[in-house]
Amino acid sequence: MVSPNSPQPVSAERRLLDLGIVLPNAPHPLGAYVEAVRSGSLLFLSGMLPVKDGKLQSVGRLGRELDESAGRDALRTATLNALSVAKAHLGLLDRVTRVVSVKVYLATAGDFHNQPIVADAASELLRDVFGEDKMSVRSVLGVTSLPLGAPVMLEVTFEVNN
Repeated sequence: MVSPNSPQPVSAERRLLDLGIVLPNAPHPLGAYVEAVRSGSLLFLSGMLPVKDGKLQSVGRLGRELDESAGRDALRTATLNALSVAKAHLGLLDRVTRVVSVKVYLATAGDFHNQPIVADAASELLRDVFGEDKMSVRSVLGVTSLPLGAPVMLEVTFEVNN
């Protein structure tokens, strides 16, 4: 029970407002798949790309055509897309009880080693929206290429309530 003197938890929807974040429209699948599937209390998202207005924000590999900052920007866009898909599927982001898992794929040149710094862009945004207590486990993988030449791709699994 919450007493009148104890602080109320801040909702994800409220945090978005406080952060000045307006979510983009949820992206549409680029192939024969769906963007989100719920199984029990888990919501699985497909790989989110840095798409804005139906086009990739940037193309290339980190450490070659793009630098660390451009990678973080692209990953932030992919994370906003993930939030949009989750909200479209759930109705409200407040139904998320935990960010369970984040998988970050980065198209990189062979000598790029700052994958964790780039991946922090997704983890930090999810932390800012859902709170420190709902942070996830994370995997970061450097790969040779990603769909459509995207520099980043993000997969997220959320735990949700009814």
